[in-house]
Amino acid sequence: MNEPGKKLRNVGIFAHVDAGKTTTTEQMLYRSGKIRSLGSVDDGTAQTDWLEVERARGISVRSAVTRFVWNDIQVNLVDTPGHVDFLSEVERSLRVMDGAVLILSAVEGVQAQSEVIWQALRDLGIPTLIYVNKMDRIGAEPDRVLEEIRRLLSPDAIPVQAFGGVEGEFAEPDPLLSYVGSMAISGEHAAERKRLVEKVAEQDDALLERYFEQGDLADTELWPVLRSEIRESGIFPVLYGASNRGIGIDSLLDAIVHLLPAPEGETDAPLSGVVFKLDKDPVMGRIAYVRLYGGVLRNRDTVLHRALGIEEKVTQIRKMDGQRSEDVGILNAGDIAVVCGLSRARIGDIIGSEEGVPGEKRLAEPLLAVQSHWANEAEYPAVVAAFQELADEDPHLDVQWLPEDRELHLRVMGPIQVEVLMEMMKSRYGLSVTFGAPSVIYKETPAKQGEGFVAYTMPKPCWAILRFVIEPGERGSGLSYRSIVRTERLLESYQNEVARRVPEALEQGLKGWPVTDLKVTLIEGEHHVWHTHPLDFVVATPMGIMDGLANTDTKLLEPMLHFRLSTPEEYGGKLMSELSVMRGEFDTPVVRQGRMEIEGRLPVATSLDFPARLGSMTKGRGTLTTFFDGYQECPPDVQAERTRRGVNPLDTSKYILATRNALSQG
Repeated sequence: MNEPGKKLRNVGIFAHVDAGKTTTTEQMLYRSGKIRSLGSVDDGTAQTDWLEVERARGISVRSAVTRFVWNDIQVNLVDTPGHVDFLSEVERSLRVMDGAVLILSAVEGVQAQSEVIWQALRDLGIPTLIYVNKMDRIGAEPDRVLEEIRRLLSPDAIPVQAFGGVEGEFAEPDPLLSYVGSMAISGEHAAERKRLVEKVAEQDDALLERYFEQGDLADTELWPVLRSEIRESGIFPVLYGASNRGIGIDSLLDAIVHLLPAPEGETDAPLSGVVFKLDKDPVMGRIAYVRLYGGVLRNRDTVLHRALGIEEKVTQIRKMDGQRSEDVGILNAGDIAVVCGLSRARIGDIIGSEEGVPGEKRLAEPLLAVQSHWANEAEYPAVVAAFQELADEDPHLDVQWLPEDRELHLRVMGPIQVEVLMEMMKSRYGLSVTFGAPSVIYKETPAKQGEGFVAYTMPKPCWAILRFVIEPGERGSGLSYRSIVRTERLLESYQNEVARRVPEALEQGLKGWPVTDLKVTLIEGEHHVWHTHPLDFVVATPMGIMDGLANTDTKLLEPMLHFRLSTPEEYGGKLMSELSVMRGEFDTPVVRQGRMEIEGRLPVATSLDFPARLGSMTKGRGTLTTFFDGYQECPPDVQAERTRRGVNPLDTSKYILATRNALSQG
């Protein structure tokens, strides 16, 4: 058994925007000796923010992979964007991490993005360190932030350091236990040490018994239990620092290599990996960031591309450091590298075997659609090609190109992403594009149970008969599909074709929106031994599904936001009235120290401009945090339809003609 990953850590850095994530990454690279001088986010010289748009704006737009060595351990570090508009980058990085550092600000505390990321980390069981940054800032309140962490994130968070002062008096925090051997703890930190010892002892009956007998425990007794609990997500260590001054960075690096787990995976196992990021290199062309879970990949190896059922040859394997890279020629199980030569790869594609590759955690749900406009007609083909390339790198953009109308639509998370896309089109492709006003993405769901039927037997040669039962599903359940047709009635290969086409058929419902939260069951199917061609089911499936939706009718669903609003008490009444006008639902407000806190749900459609209006309504003293909270049924008076792309399958003769022409040309 060969396990090269023991001297390796794959760690993601996550945070709400402006918590100091990229500054912390820069300090880690500097303290580890990876870079000779510190870059600055504000000056646009940070190692992991190298895109022009990132340097101009001082925010991370794309996740960046870098690496360094600390205490003889190599760390692959992924610095992820903190702004909610770029949550899709965070989503992809989560899949390939073995450990995480969640950075919070000692001033702002737990913010909306922090909660979203935390929940995803817990769902995936990723061991997590919590680093409270900006302890030197005016307004730093670590005790309040620790209370928020325990209330909003986990009661199992426990500091492993103690500090003497905050703001101007903040200095290097003191460790409460040693990773190697034991050490003396000063009397002023005895209470913090006692809380940590009790928290660890509670996890192990034998240790708890010894603690009751002795009144304390040695570091060597605590350390194995603490490390085990962290790796099982039973305890979440809290550390403190001021990254802009380099305070607390060495301790954070020690915690990463000592407390977070090494990757699993064996080099003598079958090849198994996943593409989690795509980029374009000026020399190498399309490059794919791959995390390998099993086996070994070398230059000139041929790998199976599972999604397309083809093989592609690896031309180079490179290790990345922000924008720089070096050819290493080999990628071992547990490690991350850039693989060149996978020209057809898409994000999420599995390389080799699926064994050991973790599932995805969907965080990003684009709630807005925008239409792109270009400067002149001659640029139209270049704009389409550029957006299709960007959609390969971020599939959530879901570019909809309508050649017949010469229109191009994208799905986006918010206004900052729209502005960044404009800047990227200009800097990367030299194209001037603008976008129309964003519109909300609604969805549809069946109103009741019904059947859909299609007998596609004319014009010959063709034969595909299908009958579906369509019924409403639970809210948030998505699509559930199954077939109960015997294979002698409908061959398995034909049934597989139907299964592939059902999700595509549901991309546009009766009102033009995606259809969700439904169960579809194929209850009858028939092929003809002579006349049937597999492509017949490509044509027939959308007709059967749309026939079913016409019989069930559909209800409109709208996207909702969970919000937490904090405002001075004197503005509370006016804001509650405003929330009601926007169809908001909220709990009884809580008043704390002269401020009113309101928590509830808001429709996206009615609250697009609310963050901007909140500032003027509260003289800049109100704060709002929001995150996506699913879809719910619209009130009867809300109507929204979207123009259908292509021919409606309910117009059967026109649809058959259009589809058959497209298939014959394809």
